[in-house]
Amino acid sequence: MTTIKDVAQLAGVGLGTASRALSGHGSVAADTRRRVEEAVRALGFEPRPDARRRRAPALDAIGIYVPFFTGNFHAPLMQAVQSELRAVGGHLIAACGTGAGDERQQALQGIAFLLERRCAGIVVVAPALSEADVAALRQRHPHLVFVNRAGAPGDRHCFAIDHELGGRLAARALLERGHERIACMAGADDAPDNALRMHGFHAELARHGLGVPQELRVTGHFTFEGAHAATRELLRRAAGRFTALFCANDAMAVAAIARLSRAQLRVPQDVSVVGFDDSDLAIYTSPQLTTVRIPVEHMAANACRYLLNACFGMAHPVVHEFRPILVWRESVTQRGGAPAVPDTRPPGAARHRAPDAFAQAR
Repeated sequence: MTTIKDVAQLAGVGLGTASRALSGHGSVAADTRRRVEEAVRALGFEPRPDARRRRAPALDAIGIYVPFFTGNFHAPLMQAVQSELRAVGGHLIAACGTGAGDERQQALQGIAFLLERRCAGIVVVAPALSEADVAALRQRHPHLVFVNRAGAPGDRHCFAIDHELGGRLAARALLERGHERIACMAGADDAPDNALRMHGFHAELARHGLGVPQELRVTGHFTFEGAHAATRELLRRAAGRFTALFCANDAMAVAAIARLSRAQLRVPQDVSVVGFDDSDLAIYTSPQLTTVRIPVEHMAANACRYLLNACFGMAHPVVHEFRPILVWRESVTQRGGAPAVPDTRPPGAARHRAPDAFAQAR
């Protein structure tokens, strides 16, 4: 089937330019319009009967809503969508949570902004939306995809990572290295992905007859500052030694490593640390961070490809399954054993453990 992408290629123009020429919206040079029209005739391309009526000035644009433009989750996600659109000459219109109201209200306002611009399709990253909100938005626009949100079986509009499996992988990594006295640091209490990660982590420990005592559970709110304070609190109130710490994202793991070092606790010799995300931070910690890698960019790219297929008749392959994997680095070691990688400290550096390091930290 001939698509608008074929027309654009034959005319030697971008997808957006071809879309504007066919819709009559936006500025297109006369010669360019003529080449597009000639390509349409040569290929026998017939736009869907309702295309001109439904589409509007942003015909060639895909919208995206995210709560924040920054961070190790949302920023790579947006970049992945932008890369997909750039490859076909499309444009991205972005909105984030602003204005009054809670996170849900901000999301509805930001999505309304994109709907008003009549984007051909919209990528929505808004965990605060209810199922009723999602159903209502689908009634307003036929081409919405929801990223980092699990849908009903067979729902092709939802793209989600298996965060629960990621939590299980983190627990297995520590269990395989013999750790039993394990602490954990959760992220934001109201974040669905945090809940899934922590549920998987605790469920895997329980499967092996283990649990995390309440005094070894803290919350770092997914931030450096929150994690630094949470690690200090963990060290203050820990009645006994813990040999490992799981953090629900890499930012918290990095801050925890810094605070442990300040307390004269070595990672991994005194405390093994596992993060989550495999962000760019992970390879720049000292030691490098063992973490759960989640395919954020791959998920976002496939969501965008789904919209390109639906909105512009393209034929990109699209997948919906995104499984995390564990990335082994230097921050986890065998309980009571040597570091998992050779010691690279310079000759003469102190290599003995301070007596009762946990007692000093408290």
